[in-house]
Amino acid sequence: MAENTSNNFKRVCVFCGSHPGYRQVFSDATVDLGIELVNRKIDLVYGGGSVGLMGLISQKVYDGGCHVLGVIPKALVPLKISGETVEVKIVGGLLEY
Repeated sequence: MAENTSNNFKRVCVFCGSHPGYRQVFSDATVDLGIELVNRKIDLVYGGGSVGLMGLISQKVYDGGCHVLGVIPKALVPLKISGETVEVKIVGGLLEY
């Protein structure tokens, strides 16, 4: 990606799956996005999961030193899919936050 000298974004919300996808290109693109967010010092807001594409990007951004906020519906909390590397905000449903 082209280098951005004036960063207008402080955080980006990413909507991705709890499955890695059936083609490696999805995982590769997710990791690349995580690296780019870290390089630009952009924090991540995402679905709160620790598995699949959600787990890949959250781990990459967290390991890179940026803040990670997972927004997870209350109904999914008992499944314990949230990663340990994130701040978690529990909401009533997907439309709440």
